[in-house]
Amino acid sequence: MFISDCRREFYDVIVTQRVLLLVASDVDALCACKILQALFQCDQVQYTLVPVSGWQELETAFLEHKDQFKYFVLINCGANVDLLEILQPEEDTFFFVCDSHRPINVVNVYNDTQIKLLVKQDDDLDVPAYDDIFRDEEDEEEDSENESDGSEPSEKRRRFEEDVIERTMKRRQRREWEARRREILFDYEQYEYHGTSSAMVMFDLAWIMSKDLNDMLWWAIVGLTDQWIQDKITQMKYVTDIGILQRHVSRHNHRNEDEENSLSIDCMRIAFEYDLRLALYQHWSLYESLCNTSYTSASLKLWSVQGQKRLQEFLADMGLPLKQVKQKFNSMDMSLKENLREMIEESANKFGMKDLRVQTFSIHFGFKNKFSASDIVYATASLMENMEKEGPETTNFIKALDSLSRGNLDKLHQGLDLAKKQLRAIQQTVASCICTNLVISQGPFLYCSLMEGTPDVKLFSKPVSLCLLSKYLLKSFVCSTKNKRCKLLPLVMAAPMDVEQGTVIMVGIPPETESSDKKNFFGRAFEKAADSTNSRTLHNHFDMSIIELKTEDRSKFLDALISLLS
Repeated sequence: MFISDCRREFYDVIVTQRVLLLVASDVDALCACKILQALFQCDQVQYTLVPVSGWQELETAFLEHKDQFKYFVLINCGANVDLLEILQPEEDTFFFVCDSHRPINVVNVYNDTQIKLLVKQDDDLDVPAYDDIFRDEEDEEEDSENESDGSEPSEKRRRFEEDVIERTMKRRQRREWEARRREILFDYEQYEYHGTSSAMVMFDLAWIMSKDLNDMLWWAIVGLTDQWIQDKITQMKYVTDIGILQRHVSRHNHRNEDEENSLSIDCMRIAFEYDLRLALYQHWSLYESLCNTSYTSASLKLWSVQGQKRLQEFLADMGLPLKQVKQKFNSMDMSLKENLREMIEESANKFGMKDLRVQTFSIHFGFKNKFSASDIVYATASLMENMEKEGPETTNFIKALDSLSRGNLDKLHQGLDLAKKQLRAIQQTVASCICTNLVISQGPFLYCSLMEGTPDVKLFSKPVSLCLLSKYLLKSFVCSTKNKRCKLLPLVMAAPMDVEQGTVIMVGIPPETESSDKKNFFGRAFEKAADSTNSRTLHNHFDMSIIELKTEDRSKFLDALISLLS
């Protein structure tokens, strides 16, 4: 059931209870969690936080805690499956689900008692009407009663014939209704996509209660930026939501402009700006950032010798000496940095990179600390998928969560270093895949498989890293291929998951087209292909388009997928 008043139907209900927070492993979920934790701190709400990275962990966490808790808050998990069927809870258990995954399962939508959905009211959900997908129990009983009546001997033949005709009509209507129901549900559930960021939904709640702080606003900005960097939302949706947040930024940060009331340099300030679409460039060198950002790397085709020449020409056109470009951005001459954005934009237009400028926000606190929202997203995501084992499974999650607080700059800088390694690994893998022709057309989709022994292959056993690699690879492949048909195809990418158990992780991503609505059909396609071939798959991720598969079942699974999508 959708909640229309978040304050009354959600927050006021749980504020006096002990609450279990189940939080998915993505940056938007972490940001939403930080906002909710800050609200809980204000009102001294007792809660327990459990990170969950997939359905299995969600079920385990619920089973472990169901006796101690009656109120569960799920962040970025739980909306797109029938929760009651999976968890089998008691009737006095309540779930509050704040999840950006779409489509929302219809049983969750129409359950009025146990499941409450926190969704932004403006989101276009297209949920089918209740009568189209559910029949009342009275109708069912009526049908069965009619069947038993018909079997009894009737006094008049005419009455008996009327009963038979009526029953036949009812059966036909029921069959037609069921066929129509299957069609409606297929159309509704066919594509997977994302709605408004969960961090923005939580910030709206804080704002309605007049408890919104600058920190909470910053987390909402980072949650939205995560959706944009992970390519989960359209450019139009991103720009619209940026506009909404910009009004809040003006409200919270207007004192900076007034000389008499200006804030001290240690205070936190958020500023809206048009920035360059270059990953981590303020914490790296401009040269490294140009080489390891997917947009510039794909546009200039940096995996080829010709592409490297174009990069040199691009730098020469801006009039930037190599010595300056290759040193840390902070150490560049001030005279060059002042007009850098204008210089880069002007030259980028000549080289066909018209979208190098992007609307975003930055945060300042202290003299040295300035970060853009995308810096935080890359750093937090890298901390969450850090391959260096340091203690229990939840260590990475807690570190990533801590890095979002201003007081933990050391963790944030560690995340930035890991993000640089990750971006380098992605670009090197993209270059080797394109140069060795690893991307092959399978008919209805492109396919690429990373072999065991490939450099950094362990990094890509993690879902966020593999999705980033897949998106970067598809972008680069579209720029490199001359085949017009291949430019319109989606991509399926596989990487080794666990060598001992013989499993691979597989992800499907939609085509790289300008009109792309970011809707992904691979979730349902993967399920059908696995069912039709009895492939041993594990659909454990909250994103349905990511699955785990036994290596020896891969070829029959792909054959089924090809015939299904052809």
